[in-house]
Amino acid sequence: QVQLVESGGGLVQAGDSLRLSCEVSEQTIDRYAMGWFRQAPGKEREFVAAFRWNSRSTYYKDSVKGRFTASRDKDKKTGYLEMNSLKPEDTATYYCAVGLATPDWLRMYKTPRPYDYWGQGTQVTVSS
Repeated sequence: QVQLVESGGGLVQAGDSLRLSCEVSEQTIDRYAMGWFRQAPGKEREFVAAFRWNSRSTYYKDSVKGRFTASRDKDKKTGYLEMNSLKPEDTATYYCAVGLATPDWLRMYKTPRPYDYWGQGTQVTVSS
């Protein structure tokens, strides 16, 4: 059973930055991909960013491009989501998730479907 532990959320003002972390308890991390999602109250969970651990490519939701950066430290088995220039509309519970980096993942990475394991979620609140 793969476990993910998230940290780094908080309450900030518009324009501030936060970095979320997601530590993965999986030895063969290269087999996996990681996604970041968020869910605001009353809304569906939406894709934010994703990458495969054995690839340099990273994918982003259009509205966060240029503001958010998803990265990984394979030695630490930890993924990060650096969020800059935060806006009130970024307020949500943020989740990290991992799934096997298969061709199906590449087709569906923007949806929750190819992710088998999820973090507990961390709240990000951006005040105006």
